[in-house]
Amino acid sequence: MTDEPTRGEPAVLQEYLDHFRATFERQCEGLDAEQLARRSVPPSTLSLLGLLRHLAAVEFSWWRRVMDRRLDLPKMWGKDEHRDADFDGAVADDAVVAEAWAAWRAEVAYAREFQESHPMDHLGQHDDGDLEMREVVVHLIEEYARHCGHADLLRECIDGRTGQ
Repeated sequence: MTDEPTRGEPAVLQEYLDHFRATFERQCEGLDAEQLARRSVPPSTLSLLGLLRHLAAVEFSWWRRVMDRRLDLPKMWGKDEHRDADFDGAVADDAVVAEAWAAWRAEVAYAREFQESHPMDHLGQHDDGDLEMREVVVHLIEEYARHCGHADLLRECIDGRTGQ
């Protein structure tokens, strides 16, 4: 038996979440607005830009609305009015791309600050009741992992790059 300290649950979960955030970001590297907005297969609205907007909205919703208990905040990208606004609004426009990256980066920064200042058993308020921060982190790991798989396939269709 060793006396080496363990990293603990918060560090391990944060490393996994950061890994998948970075993986998704790498999938989008070097692409222009048209490539990021390119849809997968009709009639699907799935695109890398749509996923970026979706993940920004997911971060916003889980951290600001649920964990910070501010359910009164409107959902990002007009999702209160239109369920697929993340993807439908993902058009090949440099301003849309810049807005999406800025939103995602701001929400990831907010999430990291929130996690650093709250314990894993911090309770957030969800429509279905209270839940602990660890549940949200595990859900986000799953969300990012699934969408990184989508992003890998989308990127391969764009320029053949794989293995991110």
